[in-house]
Amino acid sequence: MNKEQMFINILKNKYIGDDGCVIGKWVYSKDVFIEDVHFKKEWLSYKQIIKKAIKINISDAIVMNAKAKYALLAISLPKQTSSSKLAKIAKYIKKTFKKYDIKLIGGDSASSDKIYISITLISKLQGKPTLRTGAKNGDLFAYTNEIGGVGKDLKRLLNSKQINKNSKFVNPKLNGDFFFAIANKVNSAIDISDGLYNELGIICKQSDVDVKLLNKQESLDKIAFSGEEYEILFSFDKKHKKDILNIAKRYNVKINIFAKACRTNSTKTSTISKLQQKIKAHHF
Repeated sequence: MNKEQMFINILKNKYIGDDGCVIGKWVYSKDVFIEDVHFKKEWLSYKQIIKKAIKINISDAIVMNAKAKYALLAISLPKQTSSSKLAKIAKYIKKTFKKYDIKLIGGDSASSDKIYISITLISKLQGKPTLRTGAKNGDLFAYTNEIGGVGKDLKRLLNSKQINKNSKFVNPKLNGDFFFAIANKVNSAIDISDGLYNELGIICKQSDVDVKLLNKQESLDKIAFSGEEYEILFSFDKKHKKDILNIAKRYNVKINIFAKACRTNSTKTSTISKLQQKIKAHHF
């Protein structure tokens, strides 16, 4: 994770630093899904691989308060992939993009030793963008639904055990309709791809705030390192709490309020710094 952040810092400009880049009324985002980095081929079918690769990209657009409209796809597959298998993969791609009302407008393909999928999404803002820089002193932090299960399922897979076919590791849950309904009440947001503490640290650093945990840290520690959850972490002014909870009920989404933003204090170690010391890297 430190190497990834170093790489980003070298390349960074005014457009880089969020889940997507906002230009006018559009958000541009890109993510990759790579065999033996994000999954092993024996864990997922081609259909599941395609579906997950597309959904994790859509997740980035959602937390920016944008609906994906167009996509560019780059895909590399093993040379020995048969023509019939290629045809099925193409159909999976077409069907999944159609399900989410996204037009595939171009891309590239190549052969390789492993499966590599890279998607660029062009998404339309549904109002103001929600950025990682927007958290304010006094904001409440919450995440959607349950987290922690993906980490447990990953351990099972690494130990050659089976997991439930409905696991979020296989099929991430998207909360787009809910988030679009509350976005005008949200100050900051990010999807949980690398663990709760990591994402919380990103928002706090970019918003220049610290946090006070409202839950027992021991309980949070059990779930906070689980990556690839793709639930939504967001902050909001407490005056919107009732409205957000009511909207969540309407969309059958569970809201977990677990922290409160506070001012940074230069005279003592911040809570975020302490939490970041616990983070186990998931990337190179």
